[in-house]
Amino acid sequence: MDVCPSQILASSLLSIVPAGNIKPKRLTNLARSQFNLSGDLKEILIGLSLGDLYINKRISCLNPSLIFRQGIVHEEYLRHLYTLFQNYCPQGPKIQNPKPDIRTGKVYSAIYFQTYALPCFTELYNLFYLDGKKLVPLNMGDLLTPLGLCYWIGDDGGFCKTTQRITLATHSFTLAEVELLISVLVNKFGLKFTLDKQNAGFRIRISFLL
Repeated sequence: MDVCPSQILASSLLSIVPAGNIKPKRLTNLARSQFNLSGDLKEILIGLSLGDLYINKRISCLNPSLIFRQGIVHEEYLRHLYTLFQNYCPQGPKIQNPKPDIRTGKVYSAIYFQTYALPCFTELYNLFYLDGKKLVPLNMGDLLTPLGLCYWIGDDGGFCKTTQRITLATHSFTLAEVELLISVLVNKFGLKFTLDKQNAGFRIRISFLL
């Protein structure tokens, strides 16, 4: 049975949130240019970018924005992320209640928030997107830190109590990209893994230290 591992993120990293609580609906170009990211937040965003974080860059917009979205069952985790990035956002999280799924008849509610479109997110967008498609940067070994790995697991991982293994949903990446991620987990973090093929994608299972 898989359970959400977001409980490992229970303690909030409020100390790395920039000061200031002003939330204007629109920003001037000068105001946008004054936003920056701390080293800790950059590391967290690297991990989240391997998970469910979506970096949105409209054709008509010079700068990208970040969209954080989770199923309502992970509301506590999503609100934790908001505490980290709230000063980059015009407003707090919102709940979505879509129409019932045509296959199951169930309503899959979600919770999300979005940041301003800011130049400090451009480097991250250029790392992870090519022609609008998310990819794994070739220098991931230099980018992923223990803090980033923690948030990657919290964002897109699971834990199987039966096998005592952490799983990472990497289905949206190519086999070559998944193999690159595996090499980072092995060579940088000393983790042992198995690779599962699921439909058209792949899932990484991390078991224990080498």
